[in-house]
Order: sequence, then structure tokens, then C-alpha cells
Amino acid sequence: MDAMLAPSAAEDPYVADRRAALTVLAEAAAGEIASGLSVLAQAPHAEIRPAETGLVMVRGRIGGDGAAFNLGEATVTRCAVQLATGEVGFAYVLGRDQEKARLVALCDALWQSKEHRETIEHDVLAPIRARQQQARGRTREETAATKVDFFTLVRGDNE
Repeated sequence: MDAMLAPSAAEDPYVADRRAALTVLAEAAAGEIASGLSVLAQAPHAEIRPAETGLVMVRGRIGGDGAAFNLGEATVTRCAVQLATGEVGFAYVLGRDQEKARLVALCDALWQSKEHRETIEHDVLAPIRARQQQARGRTREETAATKVDFFTLVRGDNE
């Protein structure tokens, strides 16, 4: 297919929605995901790539456009699963939680299935999003409470 005709990932709403779902799952705890998935009664799937843990190099740039440099290493766990209907889900999560990586990959595969997408959105993602938004709101409130307004005091003898 011609590259000029293919929509970019930024313009494709399917890709943007999937990315948003994976962002929510990446920030969730394994227990939250497992409790939401309990309504699907363990969807049949096969692990294409069993959960495994390794290291990745984290790179950075000063000011966003400077020369790239190696910041350090991060522990990452990855997993890939395939549903019986053919959808393949992937997960890369920070840390060593192999169960979380397996659950995120399973949610990704189920989200891609039109049959299960609404269930994943309603029973898994919605409660996690609500909790995350509430936590962000608390953090904003706590941060706002520490705000200091500096002002200049003008005295009469400074003329």
C-alpha cells in the first residue's frame, strides 16, 4: 500500500483508542485487572510468548532535541497471547510482575475482539480510569494547597 494513502497512527481512532486502553492498563495494579476480567470467566487463549522479564535501555534528550544519551536501564516484563478467534494481544509493563503482563496482554487481545470490547471497556477499563482520575484529582488538590503567592510589598519610603 502506498505510504501516502495509509493513515498515520495519530489519525487512526482505532489505534488511539487501543493506545489509551493500554495506557490505563499499564498504570493499573494486577488485582484491579484480574477483578475486572472475572466477568469473562477466563477467555480461552494461548500464550504465544510467555511472560518474561528483562532489561531495556532508557534513553533521554536534554531539552527534547539535544543529542540522545543513555539514562539507565529499566526492568520490563513482556507477554503475548492469542485468543481462539485469532486476536493477538501484547503487553510490556515496567517491573517484574509477570501476572500483570499476562493480564494486560489478555485484555489487549479481548479489546481487539468486537465481541468483547464493550465488556472490557465497561468492566475493566472504566473502574480503573475512574480510580486513576480520582487519584490525579487528589494529587492536584494537594499540590494546589502548597501554592505560594509571592508579591512585592511597596512601602511609602521607596519613592
